[in-house]
Amino acid sequence: MPDDVFAAIDFETADCGRDSACALSIVRANATGIQEQKTFLIRPPRREFVFTYIHGITWSDVASMPSFAGHWPDILNMLREVSYLAAHNAAFDRSVMAACCRQAGVQGLEHPYLCTVKLARKVWSLRPAKLPDVCRHLRLPLKHHDAASDALACASIVLAALQQGADIDAHLG
Repeated sequence: MPDDVFAAIDFETADCGRDSACALSIVRANATGIQEQKTFLIRPPRREFVFTYIHGITWSDVASMPSFAGHWPDILNMLREVSYLAAHNAAFDRSVMAACCRQAGVQGLEHPYLCTVKLARKVWSLRPAKLPDVCRHLRLPLKHHDAASDALACASIVLAALQQGADIDAHLG
C-alpha cells in the first residue's frame, strides 16, 4: 500500500559469517518521502575483518561499540510499525538479520522483504541491476558499500518505483 511506512536496510559484514554485521543503516520512509535514518556501528562476534577493503570499517572502528544485541532495542524502535523491509539483494540482508538475531538470542523479525534488484529489473528492465547501475539510471547519489548511502539509495529506488505506479505488494517476499 502506498501510504505504508517501510524501512530500507543495508548491512556491512566483517567476515564471511552472516552474523558478523559491523554496520547497519535503516531508512524509514513512506510514499511521501524519507522520514528518518539511523546508522549503527556494530561490534561483531569476531575480531577478524576480511572485508575492510570493501567498506573501510576496521575492528578499531567498532571495538568499543555495542554488539548487535546491544543495539537491538534501537533497531526495533526504527522498525516499529513498518509494513516491509527493502534491501538491494534482499536475500543477503535478510540472512544477515536472521543470523545476527540468532547470535544475539533475540526474536527475529517477521516482516516481508522487498528486493530492489528484482524491483529495478521489473520496473525499469535494468540489467545488470547492481546498486551502482540502478543509481546511475535514476541519477541517485551513491557512495557504494557505505551502509548509510546504500540504505538511502535503496529507499530512493522504492520511492521512484512508487512514483511510477509500481505494485510493491506484488514484489514482497
